Amino acid sequence: MTPWLAFQLADSALPTGGFAHSGGLEAAVQLGRCRGAAGLERFVEEALWQAGSLAVPFVLAAARAPERLADLDARCDAATPGHVANRASRAQGRALLRAARAFGPAAGALEDEVRRAGLAGHLAPISGALLAALGAAADHAARLHLFVVARGVVSAGVRLGLVGPLEAQAALLRAGAVAEAVLAATAGRAPEDAAATSPLLDLLQSHQDRLYSRLFQS
Repeated sequence: MTPWLAFQLADSALPTGGFAHSGGLEAAVQLGRCRGAAGLERFVEEALWQAGSLAVPFVLAAARAPERLADLDARCDAATPGHVANRASRAQGRALLRAARAFGPAAGALEDEVRRAGLAGHLAPISGALLAALGAAADHAARLHLFVVARGVVSAGVRLGLVGPLEAQAALLRAGAVAEAVLAATAGRAPEDAAATSPLLDLLQSHQDRLYSRLFQS
């Protein structure tokens, strides 16, 4: 994969629908569980550890063996019982496939496969299989997934008024060290061992549909 394509995949302009989701941050703010810049950074760290334990094993497995996509997608669906998080994962996975059609026939063929097989299309296994089809290494796919998680939460924090744009960029930079620690701690974890590590985050995400007013879908 060329560096230019890698930049495009990480660019916020890629229309994957990720900015319609806060990863539970909106509920955390409304319920008083997250306040200010410090609260946002703690939330980002928790979201990264959750993603590293639950999603990254599927990203890595699909990147290393994209022919296992159907099985990995089904396992990811079973490992994500919360209805809001499950719905968001499927929506973002399918949106990523639609956006990636611009990158050539390999990405288009993957979307066709998902549609024909009737897969749920969860973001983590789709990300891994797509990055593999585009020529990326598995570790790059995992890092990109964690970057997108952190970027989405930080962006939501700006729109929710927790931080300003400059503070947000500093927080996103510091999140890089957390992401590397997450990758090191979860290295070698198989999809069969994937599990959520933050019950509170699961509860906050599941509360999203109960909010009286909301900016985000999750």
